[in-house]
Amino acid sequence: MSESMATSSNATLHVPRFSGENYQIWTVKMKSYMKAFGLWDYVNEDKQVPPLRANPTIAQMKQHEEEKMKRDKAITCLYSALSDSVFTSIMHLDIAKLIWDKLKERFEGSERVRLVKPLTLKREFEMLRMKEGETVKDYSSKLSELVNQIRLYGNTIEDHKVVEKMLVSLPDKFEAKVSDIEESCDLKALTVSEMVSKLQAQEQRLAIKNGDEMEGAFQARHKGNQPFKKDQKKQGSGPRNGDKKGKAKLDSSSAEGGARNKFPSCSTCKRTNHLAKDCWYKGKPQIQCNYCKKWGHKESYCRAKPNQQTKQPAQQANFTDEQTLDDHLFMVT
Repeated sequence: MSESMATSSNATLHVPRFSGENYQIWTVKMKSYMKAFGLWDYVNEDKQVPPLRANPTIAQMKQHEEEKMKRDKAITCLYSALSDSVFTSIMHLDIAKLIWDKLKERFEGSERVRLVKPLTLKREFEMLRMKEGETVKDYSSKLSELVNQIRLYGNTIEDHKVVEKMLVSLPDKFEAKVSDIEESCDLKALTVSEMVSKLQAQEQRLAIKNGDEMEGAFQARHKGNQPFKKDQKKQGSGPRNGDKKGKAKLDSSSAEGGARNKFPSCSTCKRTNHLAKDCWYKGKPQIQCNYCKKWGHKESYCRAKPNQQTKQPAQQANFTDEQTLDDHLFMVT
């Protein structure tokens, strides 16, 4: 069976194929195809070919044959349009109208179902809302597809109803734009495509604004995580005299504490707070404890001796002052 038919201008029109899906769309295409070749009456009404009159002319005989051929062509077109899985359900039928009605019953349902389906679609149309994160393009496509399904069942929905539906089903971020459209545009004259273009422009502006805000927040957070620089000047009034003195004392203490252990052991006194060439004891009589073998005190003042703990605190204070004085002398030298 041929899947295409030639027109009077030698152009070829292919038969719309049907595999069991999108029946409503296929019926619209198939109906238009049948009308183009004068075959729709044989499908819609089961048009009968009148018998020939007695003593027909050659023209009448030719016309009669053409009408019979149209009846057969209508059946052939329907057969050719169906996939094998669909064709097996109507292959026993040889009348175009019966084939058409059988397909309608199978894929569109009974009369009761055909009445309920549009109501379900209308309810879905009323409940439809644009979701957060959904683009205007995706939402408008979903809405248009739903409207087309309703129209395929013979129901009429004007464009201004679709425009109004979009206005009342948008998220809050479009509230300002919706108010502007309602005040500045004639909703009955506004087409769906114009409405979508306006909303997409607003969507792009919101995306740019949100991008700038996110970039600013990121920069602020990044700046807050940077370590404080020592040479960075403090804002506001300058430091007070007490702050200067406190800082000087702290710096002096830090330098003194760090200086105690940053030199190698002195070969003269064994201490680590000065170099051997700067040792205060160098070239002078050296005092070494006979008990602990350390320099700088006598055995009678040695704190390492057990019985030294019972001696007068004044002796310990003298030894401490002596050691501290030595440390300061080393630092000054």
